[in-house]
Amino acid sequence: MFPSSLKKLIDNFRMLPGIGGKTAERLAFSMLEFDKNNLTSFANAILEVRDHIGHCKVCGNISEGDLCSICSNSDRDFSTIFVVERPKDIILFEKLGVYKGIYHVLNGLISPLDGIGPDEIEISSLLSRINNSDVQEVILALKPSIEGETTMQYIKKILSDKNIKVTKIATGVPIGTDMEYIDSLTLELAIDERKNMN
Repeated sequence: MFPSSLKKLIDNFRMLPGIGGKTAERLAFSMLEFDKNNLTSFANAILEVRDHIGHCKVCGNISEGDLCSICSNSDRDFSTIFVVERPKDIILFEKLGVYKGIYHVLNGLISPLDGIGPDEIEISSLLSRINNSDVQEVILALKPSIEGETTMQYIKKILSDKNIKVTKIATGVPIGTDMEYIDSLTLELAIDERKNMN
């Protein structure tokens, strides 16, 4: 039905989350209307992401070098670590402009039903960072779900013998909602009114 090169483009669009067959076709056909310069620019942007975007060796954030722009910024407060599930969550909280510390990306949540334990996410690297620096507070900002709560309780437990304040962002965040779908005012209040974990 489609020329092979167009079918290949449609199939690649379908790999994106939330993109079904019809949307993939619409996106592919819209690209046929681009001039060659715009198509080349689009293709080059994808290649640059492939070749230059990696993960920060310290926190796990996306980065074009060994260190992300936050970990390499000496003006940040290195005594506070904000723990998130994914790099995308960092961008979300940075847009608020209220938090000035550093981050740690877990790259997942503990989920025994899915076979994901503490060793499958970046908890050991978090502990290593804490052991090798002067961290005063760990703020947990994970999805309000069974997996998020399980992960927060586990982190609190492994930090219980250290002289570190462990807090979590305040409620007001709906249960089971991904951080990216929460409005900025709710997130800002959740940070400002964070609570000690009991």
